[in-house]
Amino acid sequence: MQLILEGSISVKAALLAKKRTIFKILVDEKKIKKNKDFRYITYRAKEEDIPVELCSNDIICSFASGHTHGGIIAFVSPLTFSSFEQITLHESLFLAYIEGVEDPFNFGQIIRSLYACGCDALIVLKRDWSKSATIISKSSAGALEYLPIIEIENSSQLIAQCQSWKLNLLCALRNEDAINIYNYQFPKQFCLAIGGEMRGLSSTIRKHSSQNIFIPYANDFRNAMSASASTAIFGFEILRQRKFINLK
Repeated sequence: MQLILEGSISVKAALLAKKRTIFKILVDEKKIKKNKDFRYITYRAKEEDIPVELCSNDIICSFASGHTHGGIIAFVSPLTFSSFEQITLHESLFLAYIEGVEDPFNFGQIIRSLYACGCDALIVLKRDWSKSATIISKSSAGALEYLPIIEIENSSQLIAQCQSWKLNLLCALRNEDAINIYNYQFPKQFCLAIGGEMRGLSSTIRKHSSQNIFIPYANDFRNAMSASASTAIFGFEILRQRKFINLK
């Protein structure tokens, strides 16, 4: 199966991360002399013996999903997923489990935030995202290629892994026993579970939660935050506690 990645950020990330096979890259012949990224991608591709074709914008548009490719696309293999066995159990471990997110743009935004805030791996239920590869890659700003992603068959598999590794399973959930995120000290090793705004987290995950944590609102707002916004808020509070709280 061949997928198409569009835009210099996505193509360059795939080239550098080396988690996919890149079969061919198409570059707008009129833009390559003026675009440093295009020249760099072309140079690195030739080093890896990846075919690069200079062609018209019309030809690129005939393959692309829209007109936001900027003049470059790549034909690639599906993403190579990671496994729990490939995750190093170091002293500080931040895993994230995302459940119930259907929109590929939001999924890409979640990946972007998690990678930026230092998440070690993202865990998701197995599904076919191949038709949305371009959208996910673009909205993740290339982070899709760098963040290790683990696919699991069901949530019970995650629970078993957390128990095996003695990891705290924390849930982004507002209920009676939940703690305000800004009053909570995140442990050194944990897995944070965040559910989509429509269905939230499954009962299986909620049942095995070590601690529920909520994001406080300034106003009486009963609607849930989007999963992508919640991920960013949680992720950067975790980053603050890990990297910057001791610098004050």
